[in-house]
Amino acid sequence: MKYHINHLRELEAESIFVLREVAAQFQKPVIMFSGGKDSIVMTHLARKAFFPAKIPFPLLHVDTGHNFPEALEYRDNLVKELGVKLIVGSVQEGIDTGLVVEETGYNASRNSLQTAVLLDTLEKHKFDAAMGGARRDEEKARAKERFFSHRDEFGQWDPKNQRPELWNLFNGKKRMGEHFRVFPISNWTELDIWQYIALEEIPLPSLYLSHKRKCFIRDGVILADSEYVNLKPDEKIEEMTVRYRTLGDMPITGAVLSDAATVQDIIMEVATTRITERGGRADDKRSETAMEDRKKAGYF
Repeated sequence: MKYHINHLRELEAESIFVLREVAAQFQKPVIMFSGGKDSIVMTHLARKAFFPAKIPFPLLHVDTGHNFPEALEYRDNLVKELGVKLIVGSVQEGIDTGLVVEETGYNASRNSLQTAVLLDTLEKHKFDAAMGGARRDEEKARAKERFFSHRDEFGQWDPKNQRPELWNLFNGKKRMGEHFRVFPISNWTELDIWQYIALEEIPLPSLYLSHKRKCFIRDGVILADSEYVNLKPDEKIEEMTVRYRTLGDMPITGAVLSDAATVQDIIMEVATTRITERGGRADDKRSETAMEDRKKAGYF
């Protein structure tokens, strides 16, 4: 398949410009790293932006304790390869110390608990800018974000009071205690991400490629069987051939039935789908404004 290489290089240049602006304007930035394809591409772009020097930012992973083992293995190998510092904010530790309270029931999730742990970790390390791999095409709330997204002293976001970004001029001024979320790949689409991965030959966790996994179906979403979920009486485990379009916690991240075993196969699949990649995320189905509500509270 032919790629629009000039288009991808323009997106790459824009993202690298944003990453360098962060390095220039902020004293202590950090890259949010989940082990998902978007944070992997963003880290790859940071590598290119400052080569031959090492990436000048640490990586921050908010670990819910319910992650896919494949994603954690990939994270640790990448950190070792890059020679960068990894900071882990632990949701389990937050539960143990009383910072957050774990949900119970069949649909319990630790996803919402990440917000308090993230804000606590940002405050503990005095980070003034946190870079995330969110893209505008993922979800309607994320389409409202600017490249430089201001957060108040409580880590909250006000979508109605954002700064203009005319001619790629980014205003990173803030008061004491405030910080910014920065989204260097905002203008990328899911298809752009996959074409860039192919172009740059970026290795990924095996979860993104077709594989056999024991799963069950809940409310139309294919979920992986794991020690972190409680099955309802009518739910049955069966082996399916699946892959993941987005990575999150095992209890909430939906898989898709797929035989796409290569990046080229995935590109063809993504190019023809009419369902967004977050269409299978159980956490986004809790309400019509689930994502925006979480973002206002401090979530990515």
